[in-house]
Amino acid sequence: MNNNRIDEQKLQDSFKQFKNGLKFKLFLFYKLPLAWLAGLKVVAIDNEKCQISVPYKWLSQNPFKSIYFAAQAMAAELSTGLIAFSGVQSTKANVSMLVVKMEAEYFKKATSKLVFTCADAAKIFDCINVAIETNEGQTITAISHGINKDGEKVSTFRITWSFKVKSH
Repeated sequence: MNNNRIDEQKLQDSFKQFKNGLKFKLFLFYKLPLAWLAGLKVVAIDNEKCQISVPYKWLSQNPFKSIYFAAQAMAAELSTGLIAFSGVQSTKANVSMLVVKMEAEYFKKATSKLVFTCADAAKIFDCINVAIETNEGQTITAISHGINKDGEKVSTFRITWSFKVKSH
């Protein structure tokens, strides 16, 4: 058994950091300032899923009075990325993570707050652990669905992440 695998206690501690509104805002301000400006928020994060909201407001709008595709992409990527970041930060290994591909589908005009949900946490954590155990780069495509206030699917994003253990 590789002791560099994801540590469950560290993982839970990472989730707590992101659930704390002030700490998350500071994280966004320093690490992802555009997400901070757009008003992205963590709705939920745990061992199963991550939910990120993007508001319908002036900073996230396009000229057609809907949420700009880039703001949706940012929220979708963050819903997958916080899971990946938490997993990587919860290991003793030095693992790099990088988005290598993104695909999107749009189904409805986004005219209200959206919540993007990625329910692929277990698969992402498994991928990170395989990268650590094999010392070979791994990729996984995580899916995030954007749902409006009426419970309707507005968009779906497929974000492909690459994980690789860095050599010292």
